[in-house]
Amino acid sequence: MSDATTTDLYEVTMAMSYLREGMNRPATFSLFVRDLPPDRGFLAAAGLESSLDFLSGFRVGPEDVDAFASVLHRPPRDLAPLLGLEFAGQVRAVPEGRIVLAGEPLLEVTAPLPQAQLVETYVLNQVSHQTAIASKAARCVLAAAGHPVVDFSLRRTHGPQAGYEAARLSAMVGFSGTSNVAAAAAEGLHAVGTMAHSYIEAFGTEEAAFRAFARSHPGPVTFLVDTYDTEEGVRVAARVLRDLDHAARGTGSAVRLDSGDLGALAERARGILDAAGLPDVRIVASGGLDEYAVDELVRSGAPIDVYAVGTRVGVSADAPFLDSAYKMVEYDGRPVMKLSSAKVTAPGQKQVYRRPGHADVIALREEQPPSGGVPMLETVMRNGRRTVHRPTLGESGERFAADLAALQPAARRVQTPLAPRVRTSEQLTALADQVRRRIEDEVLASSADLRDHERSATGSRRSVPR
Repeated sequence: MSDATTTDLYEVTMAMSYLREGMNRPATFSLFVRDLPPDRGFLAAAGLESSLDFLSGFRVGPEDVDAFASVLHRPPRDLAPLLGLEFAGQVRAVPEGRIVLAGEPLLEVTAPLPQAQLVETYVLNQVSHQTAIASKAARCVLAAAGHPVVDFSLRRTHGPQAGYEAARLSAMVGFSGTSNVAAAAAEGLHAVGTMAHSYIEAFGTEEAAFRAFARSHPGPVTFLVDTYDTEEGVRVAARVLRDLDHAARGTGSAVRLDSGDLGALAERARGILDAAGLPDVRIVASGGLDEYAVDELVRSGAPIDVYAVGTRVGVSADAPFLDSAYKMVEYDGRPVMKLSSAKVTAPGQKQVYRRPGHADVIALREEQPPSGGVPMLETVMRNGRRTVHRPTLGESGERFAADLAALQPAARRVQTPLAPRVRTSEQLTALADQVRRRIEDEVLASSADLRDHERSATGSRRSVPR
């Protein structure tokens, strides 16, 4: 089976119905986040590249038809209309690394309706998950206030691929390294790592463990010092580091604190290292850190040089999901919208315009931009094929850094951030009102007439003499 089966069942049943009804005209679906999670002033767009990889290779093969038939308990011939279906549509999207806000389309897919429907689940999964992780990691960089931050999340992420993405995306938003070997090798990232408590425990003493480690690795080295008594561990590490020649110790050797009151322990560790004549040995802090803990440590003035974040960032623990949606906004040239309470969608194909110092404007695609407005959505796929080169991680990182620098300070705050305002253009507002009136006139009025007819028929039956 291919990735075509990585979908929700109702995508398959809807696509089958569309095909049987001859509904194969172009449809546009818009993917956006309805509301930012609590304590988020912005989102960092991500997940586009893996979505484009999926779309460019999407094809329903015989094995996929067999899988669909199996779960529907129907013969494969019933699902035959899906065989050979490929994605041949267009994608307009915000490039990875750009900062986005609630309500703004991250991407819009335009394709024959069955195609656009079948790819919903995979694309929504990729964009939602990766945007959540990138946004969490970006806040850690802000909290660290210039101190290096490294990724230690792999062992607790929701699967190896999620761990890979956490390493890639954290690098995009400014992390300086990752413990993830696969991601470091594939993406050209700086690999970082120290040792586990089990390594220390395997030797008779901490000193024996540190010296053995130094013999195996030419340096720089980082010693984990809190297996037994943290202050004594720092003293032992200082003694071993001082015995190494300068070349072996290098300029990046460090001690790592992984538990306890990290601020107070860092103060004491700094004093011990300085007294030993090792002011160049850094202090690395880890152990349940996220942007909130890092922010507190930085604000307290703790002498920590590097922050290693893991579990809480790799799963975006405080906001593990986004209220994201993939909704049809146009079919066969006809704007459509949803009117459900609290889930109203805006009709029509859209563009987002950004102007420095002004609110972003969500507008119709064909609208003229406001003065100085720069369009956010770019055409990245046409006829099912990429139309732009795959950006490097560095290019995406530069986009993020530029957008972050231009972001309002209140949105960058770790505590109680305030998201920038987004406004809707007059033309989009007018179209939404027009479509709403059409739905009320055609759909809701028709439903009311049907209910009246049913009540009348029921009353007539009740009035017939028995």
